[in-house]
Amino acid sequence: MTTAALPLLRRTRVASSVIPGFAPALGFTLFYLSLVVLLPLAALLLKAAGTTFEQWGRILGDSRVLSALGLSFGGAFAAALINAVFGLLVAWVLVRYSFPGRKIIDALVDLPFALPTAVAGIALTALYAPNGWLGRHLEPLGLKVAFTPLGVVVAMVFIGLPFVVRTVEPVLQDVDLELEEAAASLGADRLQTFFRVILPAIAPSLLTGFSLALARAVGEYGSVIFIAGNLPGVSEIAPLLIITKLEQYDYVGATAIAAVMLAISFTLLLAVNLLQKWRRARMGA
Repeated sequence: MTTAALPLLRRTRVASSVIPGFAPALGFTLFYLSLVVLLPLAALLLKAAGTTFEQWGRILGDSRVLSALGLSFGGAFAAALINAVFGLLVAWVLVRYSFPGRKIIDALVDLPFALPTAVAGIALTALYAPNGWLGRHLEPLGLKVAFTPLGVVVAMVFIGLPFVVRTVEPVLQDVDLELEEAAASLGADRLQTFFRVILPAIAPSLLTGFSLALARAVGEYGSVIFIAGNLPGVSEIAPLLIITKLEQYDYVGATAIAAVMLAISFTLLLAVNLLQKWRRARMGA
């Protein structure tokens, strides 16, 4: 072994000894995940496994349950689409432009992360209620937001925006401006440059942000119940229906709805992981 290779060998040995062994680290990881994540989910699945097919049919065939599930997932999908468009716009402005107050706007993007959901719900209700700052002007125009499904979507947009912005923002920072200049020199206009050069580069991260915002909106509870009005069959979301059934001691119904939401949430999580894997493979290629 040459003398020049000794520093590299020392750095390699130091880097590999930071974590005290693969087996202890893996054992602790599995134990922690089992204790915090797997055991509660396993308890839910075991409880749901005791439900008969007749009970499943009665619960999932209830119009109130279907309406709540449809509003939760349909509203979450609509909110995620809105956040995908406007979240990309916000990320673009924060990355590509320097202007007074930029750091303040950048901090405001993270506000839904830190703000308690109940506070967000109360603030949105005060804003969009019939006597609120905006509601008093919107309702004479025939646009009612509070206590309607539209209010549910507004609350979901509020809590989901940071997921898209923070997922797209670092990828936009890595997009080489020389690619845009090359496209412009070849005769491409701004729309062609965006759709053929920029969008393919940020598409994996944009889809990941969309999926994260969708998953977050599906399980949202605190900020939604205040502005939704919680009218059965109209503005009642699935998490609230689960709470209602628990208060009525209908544990079978609550477990069945929770199991359905768990299955869909797991599918969304799997989709997010696949999108992230696709993104890594695409960037590596």
